Amino acid sequence: MRITVIEHEAEAGLGYLAQWLGLDCEVVRPYLGEEIPARAADGLVVLGGAAAAWEDERSPWQPATRDLLRRAVDDGTPTLAVCLGAQLLTMACGGVVERGANGLEVGLCEVTALAAAASDPLLSGVGSAVAVQYHQDAMTRLPDGAVALMTGSQYPNQAYRLGEAAWAVQFHPEATPEIFASWTAESGLEQAEELNTRVKAAESVLVDTWRPVARAFADVVRHT
Repeated sequence: MRITVIEHEAEAGLGYLAQWLGLDCEVVRPYLGEEIPARAADGLVVLGGAAAAWEDERSPWQPATRDLLRRAVDDGTPTLAVCLGAQLLTMACGGVVERGANGLEVGLCEVTALAAAASDPLLSGVGSAVAVQYHQDAMTRLPDGAVALMTGSQYPNQAYRLGEAAWAVQFHPEATPEIFASWTAESGLEQAEELNTRVKAAESVLVDTWRPVARAFADVVRHT
């Protein structure tokens, strides 16, 4: 079994997922000139990045990525879309992504499971939890048929499922403390050191929360 991974930039790689998924991952790096495939392998992971989901002039491979995501949903290919990936999936399937009205959501933030998460193949074991965040754009309208799974205080649409096997998460389950610190190092945020410290202190909680979710996604890939 193989998972196609779309990596938008070197600083936003698979992180924890490289170990947690336990499956061969074929990483496509379009920022290095690699072509986005027309279809994914047995599964698809689309990672985050600094560009907005509508900034195709900044990341000219985004239209092909949206096409890939749309086909994955249509084909029932197990898909996990993270942050920018989640926003690209939202746009690809008819939802709306906009600059967030509530500013930058960054650092260790609480997300809360909605009722539908209790029976979800990935998120059934997650109630209220903490997750790493780093985004200023928001999924303001989900695609038709999407099932909202998690919410948050700053931005309500934190996770949803579309169809039987496509998941979008606004947060970063893949981000290690080191990856997060690399993001804040370039940010100019005055509170960067405090944010880094809080994420590092929560490392074991983050692993305990999100590793089972990644492994559940891998099980979906194996059995679809």
